[in-house]
Amino acid sequence: MEIRRDIFQAIADPTRRAIIALIALQAMTPNALAEHFHTSRQAVSKHIKILTECELVTQQLSGREIYYQLEINKMKEIDQWLEQFRAIWESRFNQLDKVLATIKKQKK
Repeated sequence: MEIRRDIFQAIADPTRRAIIALIALQAMTPNALAEHFHTSRQAVSKHIKILTECELVTQQLSGREIYYQLEINKMKEIDQWLEQFRAIWESRFNQLDKVLATIKKQKK
């Protein structure tokens, strides 16, 4: 039975976010990834497994090594979800800018 993981649960963990940042630059093996953390290779492998289960990371076999790489389309899903809130934030910041400008004018 395959466990369906939620992307947002996966990226909630700081170690997994760090793994994503590393493999965004280049595909890496589990050993190469583990060198960046003060934890065991097994612990890093568990994080990679979760990222793989939610399809944020894919693996590619090269000789005897497995390389993990970022699945850009899944990252785009996260960005698209956030986009709906970006307009709200920007609108509120613009309103705040107007209020602050009005206060500044009144103080002069």
